[in-house]
Amino acid sequence: MSQNRIRASYDAVAGAYAEALSDELRGKPLDRALLTAFAEQVREAGQGLRGPRGQARVWDVGCGPGHVTAFLAGLGLHAAGVDLSDAMVAQARKRHPDLEFSTGSMTALPAPDGSWDGLVSFYSLIHMIDDADLRAALAEHRRVLADGGLLLLAVHVGPEVRHLTDWFGAEVDVSFRFFDPAWLSAELEHAGFTIESLTRRQPYPDTEVPTPRAYFQARAQ
Repeated sequence: MSQNRIRASYDAVAGAYAEALSDELRGKPLDRALLTAFAEQVREAGQGLRGPRGQARVWDVGCGPGHVTAFLAGLGLHAAGVDLSDAMVAQARKRHPDLEFSTGSMTALPAPDGSWDGLVSFYSLIHMIDDADLRAALAEHRRVLADGGLLLLAVHVGPEVRHLTDWFGAEVDVSFRFFDPAWLSAELEHAGFTIESLTRRQPYPDTEVPTPRAYFQARAQ
């Protein structure tokens, strides 16, 4: 799927998306628990790539309005975010002016090799409709992680691809890919990761789109 169409779609909905989802972690206890456990392990296993206050460096890839980035920062990490959409990055900077947000593509991440202790990618790979794009994104995730660094990845579970032309009241052209966890595990391993945990859950009622979810914690080898 064209990155230009993805970018334009998120630019179109950025304000409404941020308003609707910036507080979503409040209603997602498992997400908070997984992020907290991830942060603890990154702090313990950090490769010395420290931020200004000696904190482990973690990047929120596909950060949207920055709420996950802010949660990670609140756990004592040097957290920053990157997103394809300029308008979404503007929302993140507005809502979290003390944090660093930048624009960039998952298939060509704007960071040097091995420059992050940890990566979080929550519902970002879902726009990699073609296998080639997905593999390019996973290769980039591995490239920018230090050896032994951690990835926490979340996706929708299932066999389908959903396409939207109207979203938050705006005209869009964006598709959402669901994943088979076994298939994605194999792709992560091929990209240079070792799966340490795979957690599945059913959707939280009245909190999110009603789809099953899967969370992978994987270590860069």
